[in-house]
Amino acid sequence: MPTAAAAGPLLAVEGLTVRLPRGSDRDLAVEDVSFAVGRGEIVCLVGESGSGKSISAQAIMGLLPRGLSVQQGRIDFGGRDLTRLSRAERTRINGAEIAMIFQEPMATLNPVFTVRAQIDEVLRLHSDLTARQRRDRILALLDEVRLPDPARLMAAHPHQLSGGQCQRVMIAMALALEPKLLIADEPTTALDVTTQARILDLIHGLRSRHEAGILFITHDFGVVAEVADRVVVMRRGQVVEAGSVQQVLRQPEHPYTRSLIAAVPHGRPRPSRAVTAPPLLRAQGLRKTFGGRGGLFSRNRPVAALDDVALDLRRGETVGLVGESGSGKSTLARCILRLETIDAGVLELDGQDMRRLSGANLRRLRKRVQIVFQDPYSALNPRQKVGAAIAEGPIIHGVPAPEALARAAELLRLVELPESAAGRYPHEFSGGQRQRICIARALALEPDILVADEAVSALDVSVQAQIVRLLSDMRDRLNFALLFITHDLRLAAELCDRVVVMRSGAVVESGPTADVFDNPTHPYTRELLDAIPGQGLLALPGEGPTGPAAP
Repeated sequence: MPTAAAAGPLLAVEGLTVRLPRGSDRDLAVEDVSFAVGRGEIVCLVGESGSGKSISAQAIMGLLPRGLSVQQGRIDFGGRDLTRLSRAERTRINGAEIAMIFQEPMATLNPVFTVRAQIDEVLRLHSDLTARQRRDRILALLDEVRLPDPARLMAAHPHQLSGGQCQRVMIAMALALEPKLLIADEPTTALDVTTQARILDLIHGLRSRHEAGILFITHDFGVVAEVADRVVVMRRGQVVEAGSVQQVLRQPEHPYTRSLIAAVPHGRPRPSRAVTAPPLLRAQGLRKTFGGRGGLFSRNRPVAALDDVALDLRRGETVGLVGESGSGKSTLARCILRLETIDAGVLELDGQDMRRLSGANLRRLRKRVQIVFQDPYSALNPRQKVGAAIAEGPIIHGVPAPEALARAAELLRLVELPESAAGRYPHEFSGGQRQRICIARALALEPDILVADEAVSALDVSVQAQIVRLLSDMRDRLNFALLFITHDLRLAAELCDRVVVMRSGAVVESGPTADVFDNPTHPYTRELLDAIPGQGLLALPGEGPTGPAAP
């Protein structure tokens, strides 16, 4: 349970106001925002995408995007106003005294340098450790954030790691110097529940060992219930409610706060819904191995990404694929889409051998099987306007351009974005908004199978609820099969008809959702269920994302 903060604020934000560039949807990104973080205190900053949470954090770090600047207000840290520091003074503080875990590790880590080089740079610039001591410290940090085989992983580049593994590297880098203030911007968004629990324990440990103050930005109210001492709720750049975690979560006063809490998925398994249609997709005995092709002294050891995997998908049903980062979920999805080739096994779509498709037949498969990727930043072409990106697939497959663009505008409305978004570029949207664009693009071709690879992990709870309802409604209306890959077992419980649990490339348990959640037979499944954050919060009254819309 969270503990009370030590007396006296470590960080005090007073009247912070940040102006947006001309032409934005509002004048101010942050308007007259005030809050404090005490020594040894965890303050959660909560709100929807675009509420000003990340801008507030970037202002504290002195890392506001080009075109944004602090118009007024004071940011006091240890008696110093951070808004008045020189670049050299900022450099000495950032990393050593204030550290930040960024929301998008793939966009933040340098693709050219290894994991070791990037963490070593922090230690080299801000400590007197020798090269050997820095290496030992890096190994300890990677082990602390539960990364497998730290000695080997140190030599890896970011593109060789999963999204969850990259996030853990970012967390290790932020913890390297044990800062006085840690700003965590959605640090557990891409992580599975067991790793998430470990990271939350790490953050608790940093707070208790060194009385570090922690500003924790999240849209996951389960995480809020686990870690927060106090909660600050933001909406459209303003603070609408603040108070203790018990006060805000149990007795919310503002209608907006109540709507956010009502949208939290509660993890109650949906009633069994038998889908009797014959399998649309049949996978049997799938095997896929990476690596192992180096020379005699190569360190590139083979890794079994898929090990005798079986999976059926039927029209009109949703199958949840759950498991930790690195369990093989995304590899299975990529094999189904023919973005990876399988080494052995049967993979059929409507009885047709997918392994033999090529040319025009493979292009037709692309139309029938669509995916929403985990990372919306790398999934969209930064030089292509949003409307063109959504319409591109239908146009390639013969739909007239005016009809495809009109359909793109309709899909933007369905995912809660204005039609005017069609004329803007991806960099003009937040991470959650980009993910909604990716979902609209995938639905544009009305596929037979939609693979959602962590498709809602970057979204705040209210938009997450809308998107989950949208996926469910579209599945029923268009009768496609939905493969829902997620680390959020609460969402899997409420959306999926069946659940498949993967670990180390193998399926360890599968069956109807209610059976798996109520009577898990494998110890690993029980471990995943026990690690769901904020289980006390899940007992709160209210509907999950498959129930009525939040007010």
